[in-house]
Amino acid sequence: MSLSQTLWQANQDLVAASLNNPFVQGIGDGSLLKEKFAYYVGQDAFFLEAFARAYSIAAAKAPDWESFQTFHALANGVLQELNLHHSYAQSWNVDIKSVEPGSATRQYTDFLLSTAWAQPIGITAVAMCPCMRLYAYIGQQLASQQKGDNPAHDYQDWITTYSSDEFEPLAKQLESLVDLHSPDSSLTRSTYRYAMVCERDFFQAAWQQ
Repeated sequence: MSLSQTLWQANQDLVAASLNNPFVQGIGDGSLLKEKFAYYVGQDAFFLEAFARAYSIAAAKAPDWESFQTFHALANGVLQELNLHHSYAQSWNVDIKSVEPGSATRQYTDFLLSTAWAQPIGITAVAMCPCMRLYAYIGQQLASQQKGDNPAHDYQDWITTYSSDEFEPLAKQLESLVDLHSPDSSLTRSTYRYAMVCERDFFQAAWQQ
């Protein structure tokens, strides 16, 4: 089993906590209050800007050209994801430019950026991996729960994006960087788990709005 797979398996309790969060389940069945999703859209746009910056910092520190290219490709993927959020923002009347990050959002972005600046790229990849793998997993799980005769709902685009054949390879690319550059150490394991805690708390903060 690869390191990225080992880390994922070791944190299944937090994976389940995110998947079963009422915010995520509300996206899945379309029952989530629009006000909660609108808050999430603004917070996630703020988060994704920091996520793209962390990729760029890691790219600049990459010791080989292939890793440099992969980090940049992943950053471009985040920019495409941000475009989706801008379209969401228009639909949900969210002014992304005026968003103030909540405490869970700030905690997560501060952690990512401080890790990107201070740690080797392997640890940065570890800090970023839970987001990518978790969203791919959640998207796929929610898509599998839908029945063919169910009408599309307001959050269908979200589910389609993260369950898509285009998103899964991005998660795998980041996991390949973890496997290539990260040691199996206590720092690696604690960094991965803390990022997964941040994911859980991010969903919970949106639910509590």
